[in-house]
Amino acid sequence: MDGMKPETTAEENQDEREESKGCLECCIKCLGGVPYASLVATILCFSGVALFCGCGHVALTGTVTMVENHFSRITSDHATLTDVMILGHIHTVCTAGFKNYGIILVIMKLEIWILNGFFVFLTYILGLGWLGIFGFSAVPVFLFYNMWTTCGAMKSPIANLTSVDNICVDVRQYGIIPWNATPGKACGSTLSDICNTSEFYLSYHLYIVACAGAGATVIALIHYLMILAANWAYLKGLCQQTHAYQDIKTRDDQELQDVQSRSKEGLNSSYS
Repeated sequence: MDGMKPETTAEENQDEREESKGCLECCIKCLGGVPYASLVATILCFSGVALFCGCGHVALTGTVTMVENHFSRITSDHATLTDVMILGHIHTVCTAGFKNYGIILVIMKLEIWILNGFFVFLTYILGLGWLGIFGFSAVPVFLFYNMWTTCGAMKSPIANLTSVDNICVDVRQYGIIPWNATPGKACGSTLSDICNTSEFYLSYHLYIVACAGAGATVIALIHYLMILAANWAYLKGLCQQTHAYQDIKTRDDQELQDVQSRSKEGLNSSYS
């Protein structure tokens, strides 16, 4: 009995090694089947849309508060900006639902050539749309950057030698509020106070993050487009090869039938 224990232990160790090797090969096989390109594009798409929706919503709310408190105290004067904010809320909901498109592209295997071509076209259209959103989101970044640099100029030594009251920012020239809005602009110490408010500081940086999120979404859609285009080209070539194989097989079957028919005719003629 004692002589059987080492042999049994060796067999158990060998079984454990084979089992662990099988698990390792299974894990490698599973990892090899993960669509890493689509997964990276999906993560980038989710991150970009989340940043754009969340930061853009908070930044737009802060902008309306800042305009109401400092540039346009009459509600009718900044009604356009309020409408833009409502449209922004609607757009936030729509873009949040856009994340489902990324899930569809990852989960669904586009093995049908025509269906894959449709998604190539749809992704191209969405890419153009998000490219326009990216350009539009850069506008408030530019406006707030001008205000930021103007406030920085007021703190420079050259500006201290002159009257800071001559340094102004007129938001009416940007189309945010109409020209008849009062006061419409901020100068000197008033402008400095605006730049020191939490609404200005937070909105400025959130607009930057929202613009970066829109840019990330554009990059994700370009990534999706490359993946779908490569898949479409592969499926198209595979479809052509399948048709060529079917044509060859049909021709071979036809030739085989002709040979069999001639053989039968030859046998019948010999018997007769």
